[in-house]
Amino acid sequence: MTLRREVFLDHVKERGEYGTAEEAEHAARVVLALLGAHLVGDVRAHLAARLPEGYALILLNPLQSAKPLLPEQFVRAAAAWIEGATEQTAAWDVSAVLSTVADAADVDLLEQILLQLPAGYDLLFGRPQPT
Repeated sequence: MTLRREVFLDHVKERGEYGTAEEAEHAARVVLALLGAHLVGDVRAHLAARLPEGYALILLNPLQSAKPLLPEQFVRAAAAWIEGATEQTAAWDVSAVLSTVADAADVDLLEQILLQLPAGYDLLFGRPQPT
């Protein structure tokens, strides 16, 4: 089921404790663009189908990462694109968005997403996996 834009953004805003919807919107756009660069094939398409249209288009942007970023590199990349962010605040931003994405995905899809990413992303999605 596709989330409505307002619902998705409200969840990000609440989890990220943003003062404005614009802050939540910017974080969502940055994190989804970075995530989309790391996912391929049906997994990316199935996730996009569960996101509001504008966010789905960001996720489906054809730019691809040359190699997957480790979780800490992903957070650093997000910090570089979020004005005034530090690595610590960017980790919060990333988790606010990715935990909302995890809610939009079912368990099987989330498992497929995590298989395409380096170890440690489960924590960014707020879904720690057993070791």
